[in-house]
Amino acid sequence: MAHQLHTRSTDRFPVSYPVVFGGAPFVGEGALTDLSTSGCAIACDRTVLSGSYVRLSVLLPDQSPSLAIDLGKIRWVCGQVFGVEFIRLPTVAHQQLDRIIWARFVHSLSRLSMACPAPGTPHERQY
Repeated sequence: MAHQLHTRSTDRFPVSYPVVFGGAPFVGEGALTDLSTSGCAIACDRTVLSGSYVRLSVLLPDQSPSLAIDLGKIRWVCGQVFGVEFIRLPTVAHQQLDRIIWARFVHSLSRLSMACPAPGTPHERQY
């Protein structure tokens, strides 16, 4: 069996958000484990089929309305984790997703800058 190489056009950021998903003929809930502007990964104890279409409702930590993905396609399944490509999002959800991704990007940059001291600081090694 030939293995497909999966490439992504956007970076995914680690998150942990509750999610409810549904498609024909299943409904389930799980944890969204990573997120990008074009898709996500979900961990759950439900069996899903690659190629299925789903609708997602992601519960966000800041008490804002849930992120509603009208249509997504399950692109891969590996055990109890599966990947969803976002196909159709309402405009409001697209803007909300952009804000979430921007906040995660800024957070990852701030963590990186804290881990790497600026040149000339006492923590820098001199060779």
